[in-house]
Amino acid sequence: MEYNRMELMICLASRFLEDEKLVVVGTGAPCAAAMLAQSLYAPNLMIMFEAGGIGPLLPSMPISVGDSRTFYRALAASSMPEVMETCQRGMVDYTFLGGAQIDMYGNINSTMIGQNYDRPKVRFPGSGGANDLASFCWRVMMITVQDARRFTNNIDFVTSPGYLTGKGAREAAGLPPGSGPYKVITDLCVLGFDAQSKRMQVESIHPGISREHIIENTGFELLWSAELLASDPPTAAELKTLRDKVDPYRYIIGRS
Repeated sequence: MEYNRMELMICLASRFLEDEKLVVVGTGAPCAAAMLAQSLYAPNLMIMFEAGGIGPLLPSMPISVGDSRTFYRALAASSMPEVMETCQRGMVDYTFLGGAQIDMYGNINSTMIGQNYDRPKVRFPGSGGANDLASFCWRVMMITVQDARRFTNNIDFVTSPGYLTGKGAREAAGLPPGSGPYKVITDLCVLGFDAQSKRMQVESIHPGISREHIIENTGFELLWSAELLASDPPTAAELKTLRDKVDPYRYIIGRS
């Protein structure tokens, strides 16, 4: 079956979410990935939203974290402080973050572009709850298109901490040992992080994509997994569920 790059990224991300785990998501592709996982692979996956929805049975794709659908038949309609406290207590297994820039250690910038904080070239919305989620959730994932401006060593602002400057740096900063960036799912490949250096490494390459194309679209030197794989394309069941149940109005998957 034919698919676009957004459908591919969502399907790949959904496969990393485990049953009986807890994931905090925002709207967009992360929410779609969680809904798809819940439908096909992880029926007991607990979904939480930053605005306070805990364990909803999502009837359709919400358009914001405070959308009434994020509370539909939920276990609790709580609040942002309660959700963040749950992260701080070490109870959240997964989260998804986004940003304008990411570096080789998984540090994310969603604050500004430029060298002058008071007069940036571009001002973004900032952290919201992203810093809390990056600091206290065990496994952080990102779904994004890949290009050399976004994947850069010259990150202008660290909004959400990854592995900071490498192995041991998160722990030295007081963040929970064993937490941190887990996977970066792009339109070119799936990236993980080397256990020793904590640097980003390519784990699987999408169909039709070459190593050279990935290198050209990355602003730093990537590591390559010794067990490099080819990304499995979306299955017919994944695409049917994604298109008919998760996002029938093409809010997300229409962004090809």
